[in-house]
Amino acid sequence: MAPRAFWTGHLRLSLVNIPVKLYPATTAERAIAFHQIHKPSGKRIRYQKIAPGVGPVENEEITKGYEYEKGKYVLLDQKEIDDLKLESKQTIDLASFVDEDAIDVRYYETPYYLLPDGDMADEGYAILQKALKDSKKVGVGQFILRGRGNLVAVKPFGKGLLLEVLRHANEIRAAEPIFKEIGEVKVDKEALDLAKELIKRKSGKFEPEQFKDEYSEAVWELINAKLEHRKPEIVTEAPTAKVINIMDALKKSVQQGKGAQAKTAAKRGATSARGGKKASKAAPKRKSA
Repeated sequence: MAPRAFWTGHLRLSLVNIPVKLYPATTAERAIAFHQIHKPSGKRIRYQKIAPGVGPVENEEITKGYEYEKGKYVLLDQKEIDDLKLESKQTIDLASFVDEDAIDVRYYETPYYLLPDGDMADEGYAILQKALKDSKKVGVGQFILRGRGNLVAVKPFGKGLLLEVLRHANEIRAAEPIFKEIGEVKVDKEALDLAKELIKRKSGKFEPEQFKDEYSEAVWELINAKLEHRKPEIVTEAPTAKVINIMDALKKSVQQGKGAQAKTAAKRGATSARGGKKASKAAPKRKSA
């Protein structure tokens, strides 16, 4: 069952407004959520909202507040916030276009699928999608989502558009102060060549489905075993990695790759040889006939 759009509005490019709707591109269905439980009774722990000197309070008595001084707040009602007349509340305004590799990967935060909303939007949506694809550009703009102003990138993805929420510049930590503790190392050329060879041998397509979340699977197995009143299947733990000489490790890794290739080649050769022997026995028979 397809998810429901959780935001609708307009995608604006200059004077062009395209009705669009937004869908989450990720899912948390398989995420494992734990609750805190009172062990003796098996009851779930609940938290009460309490005001000092007042005691427990009801949700309708709670409002938002900004602390401008220690213990002093400016009170803001949710309706006052909702009534703010901001055009960008329902509009994704594309202000500029850049090459995709111009956006630092640290800025990408959350992906969403952006679809046309209604038949009247189809043509404008298709034109913008193809224009971005042909020009190899990404649209950069902003809009408000869940009470927060967001910087976004809109890019072609398959036959549609993908909207990526970006982090703001003040949310990114500079790398230089952190990386400065990395010392200068003279790289051995032979080791470098071996590392490049290993990378080359293991290069291929990005196939995330080949990688399993082994930790989550082990936790699910533990949960199911308890529900079924049985012992969980034991997951074999990987041996602790030992610190060894980098050159020796690289040589062994490359040799393992060569060994696997040799076995494959030998197997193919043996198959060919068996096929050749059968052919040589059959040939004299055909000749005598």
